[in-house]
Amino acid sequence: MNEIIESLYKRKSMRVYEERTIPEAMKRIILEAAAQAPSAGCQQLYTILDITDKELKVALSETCDNQPFIAKAPMVLVFCADCKKWYDTYLEAGCTPRKPGAGDLMLAVTDAAIAAQNAVVAAESFGIGSCYIGDIMENCEEQRRLLKLPEYVFPAVMLVFGWPTEQQKHRPKPVRFEQKHIVHENTYRSMDGEELRNMFEGRCGQKSFEDWTAAFCGRKYNSDFSKEMTRSVEEYLKQFLRKDCDV
Repeated sequence: MNEIIESLYKRKSMRVYEERTIPEAMKRIILEAAAQAPSAGCQQLYTILDITDKELKVALSETCDNQPFIAKAPMVLVFCADCKKWYDTYLEAGCTPRKPGAGDLMLAVTDAAIAAQNAVVAAESFGIGSCYIGDIMENCEEQRRLLKLPEYVFPAVMLVFGWPTEQQKHRPKPVRFEQKHIVHENTYRSMDGEELRNMFEGRCGQKSFEDWTAAFCGRKYNSDFSKEMTRSVEEYLKQFLRKDCDV
């Protein structure tokens, strides 16, 4: 197994960091690595917000489901799916572009996510831990205010980085599903009840399938934060689904 593959297997989310900074040279390399990611038409449909203001970090830790470790992280990046700068470029060039639509947003979200994962892999090569924060998609109105997000810009991915503590390094990595459950050959295959139960055998522990799934559903899928994320994303989507998008 080569070093890159090994690092992908070993990498896990790190949420507790040592109190030391990330050198600027390393930070620059991580950001450059993010920019080397493939993107649709080489458009790089993203903008990376480097959050250095301490008060803003604290605010984001509160708006992202009150997670204090975000405020303590030495490096915080928000990868925004950005459909604005190309639209503005077309206008600047005298073109008559249509308004950005849902397809443009999906492409931009993909670009942002790929760039973010490049940053994660680059950081891991230095021994710097990271954690994805999906909660950046919640509290649409407040995140827009804090980050001064204009129309056609969506905070798709948030990442925090830091030097993990020894406890975090040695914490077991959560088990992944077996390949047979996540890789379908050629076409999608709906799994029956038996296969779904088999898929979760390694996750339920001492609980029954029913008890474990009910607890997870309540804690995650049916949670208030999950409902708020859906509300906020729908709010962001409104600007991409206007009837004048074909103008």
